[in-house]
Amino acid sequence: MKLKATLAAAAILACTGVLAQQQGVTKDTILIGTIQDLSGPLAGFGKQARNGMQLRVDELNEQGSVNGRKLKLLVEDDGYDPKKAVLAAQKLVNQDKVFIIAGHLGTAQNMAAMPVQFEKNVVNFLPITAAREMYEPLHKLKYSFAATYYDQIRLALPKMVKEKNVKKVCTIYQDDDFGLEVQRGAEAGLKTINMEVAEKTTYKRGATDFSSQVAKMKSSGCELVVLGTIIRETIGTIGESRKTGFNPIFLGSSAAYTDLIHKLGGKAMDGLYATMTVQHPYLDEASQPIRFWANKYKTKFNEDPTVFSVYGYIIIDQFIKAAQKAGPNLTTDSFVKTMDTMTFEPDMFGGARATYTATKRLGSDISRMSQIKDGKWTVVSDYAK
Repeated sequence: MKLKATLAAAAILACTGVLAQQQGVTKDTILIGTIQDLSGPLAGFGKQARNGMQLRVDELNEQGSVNGRKLKLLVEDDGYDPKKAVLAAQKLVNQDKVFIIAGHLGTAQNMAAMPVQFEKNVVNFLPITAAREMYEPLHKLKYSFAATYYDQIRLALPKMVKEKNVKKVCTIYQDDDFGLEVQRGAEAGLKTINMEVAEKTTYKRGATDFSSQVAKMKSSGCELVVLGTIIRETIGTIGESRKTGFNPIFLGSSAAYTDLIHKLGGKAMDGLYATMTVQHPYLDEASQPIRFWANKYKTKFNEDPTVFSVYGYIIIDQFIKAAQKAGPNLTTDSFVKTMDTMTFEPDMFGGARATYTATKRLGSDISRMSQIKDGKWTVVSDYAK
C-alpha cells in the first residue's frame, strides 16, 4: 500500500510539474544551443566560433561524457540581425528545448534574445561580446567571460603612456555604442594619470575614408592614437596615416585583434598594438600545445582557426567543467549554484584566471597586449591590473 501511495503521489507531483524533466537534459544527452552569424557581415567570425564549439563537443563525446551524458550542439543563424536573433532564441528554447544558450555572437543580438531565454529559465552562457550588458545589471541567468572594451583600454592605456613617455593621446572611434565604450575607457584611463584626450575624432559606421580624421590628428601632433575601430576602419586609418607620414603608436581593442588585420592590411599594419586575452592560434605557433590544437582544427574543418575558434572551444570547455561539477542531477538551479563557485585557471591559450560568484558574473576584467610584428600577432605584455 505504501508503495502504491508513493507512486500515486509521484504521479500527482509530475502532473503539477514539480518533478518535471529538466529542459534540455535527458538521461544520456545535454542540448546546448548557440546563435551565430553564419550569413551576415560577421559570418567569418560566427562560423569559426561554431567550429570551435563543435570541436570541443566532439572531443568530449569521443573521449567520455558529462556524468554519463553526451553533448549535442544545436546551431541557429541570426545573420547578425537582432530580429532574427529573437526568432532563433524562440526556436531553441521553445521548440528544441535546449538546456542552455552558449557563445551567442553580438551585443545587440544578445540583448534581443536574452528576454526570450530568461522567460524559460535558460542561462545566457558566455556570449561572444565585450559589452557590459552581458553581466550588468546582475541577473541569475547571465554569465560573461569577455573583458569589456571599456576595461581593456582603461587598464592598458595609462601603462602604455608611461612606458612610451607619451605626452599627447588622441582617439578615433566609431560613432556608436562600441566606439563610445572604447572612448570612455580611454578617458577613464587617462584620468588616473591626470591626462585628457587631446583630440577626439569620430566616423560613421560603414565609413571608408578617414583622411580628414587622420589630418586632424596629425596636425595636433598626436603621439598615440586609441582606435575605437574594428577591421576595415583599423586598416583604413593606419593605411592613411602611413601614406601621409603620420606614424604615432596605434592602440586598438580586442575588436581589432584578428588575423584579418595583417592579412588584408599588409606590411603597413606592422607595429599596431591591441588588447586581447586568448591567443590567436597560428599553425606554426611556437607553443607546441597551441600548434597541435591548430593543426587538429585545420584537419577537421579544412581551414585555419582564428581567435573566434578559440572562444568557441573555451566556452564549451568551461560549460563541461561546470556541468560535470554540478553532478548527475543537472538542472538550471544546480548549474547556476555550481557556476557561482567556479574558478577557471589559464589554459594553453593564456586566458586570464576567471572566477564567478553569485554577485560577480564577469569572469575577468583584465586583458594583455599583442603587437603585429612581421605580419603576425605576438604577445608583448602580461595582464594589466
